[in-house]
Amino acid sequence: MITFLCSLVILFLGYAIYGKFVEKTFGMDPHRPTPAITQADGVDFVPMATWKVYLIQFLNIAGLGPIFGPIMGALYGPAAFLWIVLGAIFAGGVHDYMSGMMSVRNKGKSIAELAGDYLGESSRYAMLFVSVVLLLFVGVVFIVGPAALLANLTFQTGGEGVFAGTMFADKTFWIVLIFAYYFVSTIFPVDKIIGRIYPFFGGVLMFMAFGVAGAMIYHGLAIPEITEMGNYSHPQGTPIWPALFFTISCGALSGFHATQSPLMARTLKNENLGRKVFYGAMISEAVIAMIWAAVGMAFFPNGIAGLSDVLAKGGPGLVVNEVTVGYLGILGGLLAILGVIVAPITSGDTAFRAIRLTIADRFNISQAKITNRLTISLPIFIVAFFITQVGFAAIWKYFTFSNQMLSAFALWTATAYLIKHGRNFWMTALPGTFITASLVGYLLTAKEFPFGLSHDVAINSGLVTATVIMIYLVRLGIVQKRKFANAV
Repeated sequence: MITFLCSLVILFLGYAIYGKFVEKTFGMDPHRPTPAITQADGVDFVPMATWKVYLIQFLNIAGLGPIFGPIMGALYGPAAFLWIVLGAIFAGGVHDYMSGMMSVRNKGKSIAELAGDYLGESSRYAMLFVSVVLLLFVGVVFIVGPAALLANLTFQTGGEGVFAGTMFADKTFWIVLIFAYYFVSTIFPVDKIIGRIYPFFGGVLMFMAFGVAGAMIYHGLAIPEITEMGNYSHPQGTPIWPALFFTISCGALSGFHATQSPLMARTLKNENLGRKVFYGAMISEAVIAMIWAAVGMAFFPNGIAGLSDVLAKGGPGLVVNEVTVGYLGILGGLLAILGVIVAPITSGDTAFRAIRLTIADRFNISQAKITNRLTISLPIFIVAFFITQVGFAAIWKYFTFSNQMLSAFALWTATAYLIKHGRNFWMTALPGTFITASLVGYLLTAKEFPFGLSHDVAINSGLVTATVIMIYLVRLGIVQKRKFANAV
């Protein structure tokens, strides 16, 4: 329990201290007008209250990732805590802040356009492809996932579905309903639907997280300490590196967030709010991840072995059901499960919105007219509908790799931005180096890919990759220092 509580304190200190350093390194200017003011269009560029912008950003990035990912990451033991804390403070928070603030400084552009501006045209189109495909599958899975949870909703573990024998027990019914909501949410101005219903959704999600955390502390759950890390190993023998850093992405570092931050960059009233919205939402998500990683390790009999058994029976969804009902009772458990359903829905709708805006940015299509929004959105939803009707597991299994590849692109884009403006680029380059080396190791060893090389090869390849990048960065730093010294 000490490690868990200390981790929460460190996360908040990270926001207060390192978040301030990130803000200063970027060069936040409170007197510089934001796109929400200079490009206001009443649709996507809409000045909004800071608490709403923060809450929307938090819900946008907090899909099933910071719940299901940490539950599965709990199989690695206390090492999961270490990655969530260090990842959120030094990688994820930096990644999200830079993605959002670079967009603020560049007329609200999407991450693909930013990559093109700072890394070149080839990066622009690579990011465009990766981000649109990633967002499309996030949107589709966040239709099918919540629909299945709603259709199979139960008040108690092993109980009969609440909607048994009714049309509400039909997953297709919920798919159509969620699809309709996503379409309307994608087309309508950001403050008309998203800005109004997210406070309610946020309340449900917060109840789920803090209800479970409070019950966990009240019951004195024996959460493993970081000092015991050497006593834990994955039940299937999967090595921590690089698998852990792909199992837990949301809650530590996730490229998906780079597609969401520009949405809120278009609603921010002042640059001095960026740390609260972008870095703060990432830290909040890390708190959610910490709670579910902790309960995953300690709730079940036999600890991680018990968790592994439950995951084998029904996946992380069954874990959530057993934990929430076991701790919060039938009514509390129902509200908590609804929180799990709300989380992906609030990410799914903005995933489709982000696709619309990414395409509009690339082809310079004004979104002030609803006809232009429909022209882009209708084909997207037609494609998404067909994907829901066919099996796409073979494609989806590459999501994790694509997600972290996007995070690497975003961090290197931010590094190029900092270099261009003569600022300390190590803030983004170090996490960028780490995740790039991890991507190489994952590519060579993960079962999703054909190489299937040994873990030793992955480690050595990752080290070589990191070493080469670091040598290049050191030389780049020397050149940058000389350049700006001569300029002075």
